[in-house]
Amino acid sequence: MNSDSSSIDWLSSSIKPLDTMTMYAAVEHQKQLTKPAGSLGKLENVAIRLAAMQGVLFPTADHVSIAIFAADHGIAEEGVSVFPQSVTAEMVKNFSNGGAAICVAARFLNAPMTVYNLGTVSPTDGLANVVNCAIAPQTASFLHHPAMTAEQLAQAINTGRHAVLTSSEKQREQGHKLDLFIAGEMGIANTTAATAIAAVLLNTAPEKLAGPGTGLDAKGVSHKAAIIAQALQTHEKALANSSIDPIAALQLLGGFEIAALTGAYLTCAQEGVPAVVDGFICTVAALVACRINSEVSDWLIFSHYSAEPAYALLLEGFATQAPLLNLELRLGEGSGAAITVPLIRLACSLHHEMSTFEEAAVSSSTVTINEVAH
Repeated sequence: MNSDSSSIDWLSSSIKPLDTMTMYAAVEHQKQLTKPAGSLGKLENVAIRLAAMQGVLFPTADHVSIAIFAADHGIAEEGVSVFPQSVTAEMVKNFSNGGAAICVAARFLNAPMTVYNLGTVSPTDGLANVVNCAIAPQTASFLHHPAMTAEQLAQAINTGRHAVLTSSEKQREQGHKLDLFIAGEMGIANTTAATAIAAVLLNTAPEKLAGPGTGLDAKGVSHKAAIIAQALQTHEKALANSSIDPIAALQLLGGFEIAALTGAYLTCAQEGVPAVVDGFICTVAALVACRINSEVSDWLIFSHYSAEPAYALLLEGFATQAPLLNLELRLGEGSGAAITVPLIRLACSLHHEMSTFEEAAVSSSTVTINEVAH
């Protein structure tokens, strides 16, 4: 893996366009199915969008790959999390041993999963299915310093790109295309980093965005918001143009795993791979990617509403569909995205396998009348 490359020139590469002709054909096909138009709601939209992404009338969601990006954060020293930093490495070991929620979901989906350790304070050498690509033991505390150097930022972003390209290649070797890519994250204090980035990109005060993360009480949330506000003052001059250059916010306030997520979403859009976006932290990374290139949003499927208070505001930054589920999830790890996959698969099956009015010899007017009667 060329994660030590300092070049991120590829970020400016064009996004693969959606197949609009196939999308229109999918819309027309939905109109012919034996149901009132629009009666399957978001499931219809999922099938239509996937048809445009995959360039086929009948899309599939059979071949899924999962990548988990893990890293520690220097801002943790400010007491913004209820858990110690050692938990990051412990969870990486749990991922390797197959004991985490995302591991159960990956087995259920028959989806290969790889963990990328971009830098944890506690080492995780020699673990199965864990790629050690440590950039540093942790980011710097962005309360006083930029979280990453420019070179570290590039390494992290390129790790995300590598994960997508490797996943696609492994699927091709097995004679398949990659239908869906899921990225997850793990890193103690990364909700603080994500909230700081969101505060800048949304031009919103931290106290309106900060949430409990992994379990902070009201006092802890207030403390987190205060730390973020102080950090934004520290970097006020450097962040002056961050609305134009979101990479600045990512470098100054982000984490290695958030940067990797950003690189992954951009690569998915460039390569034409639909990406299922998990909760709050992944959505912040997706927003950074969309600020770099707004067309990235065409390739994103939002899985579930995060319980973090900033999430609703984040959604306003995307020109795409609303999340499919609201299960009050706040685990991370890519778990919410994985939980959504069976629903996406069902949407594809309904789109492909339902009879048309002509095939079933059913009058479309009869279906409409019956629907009205109920």
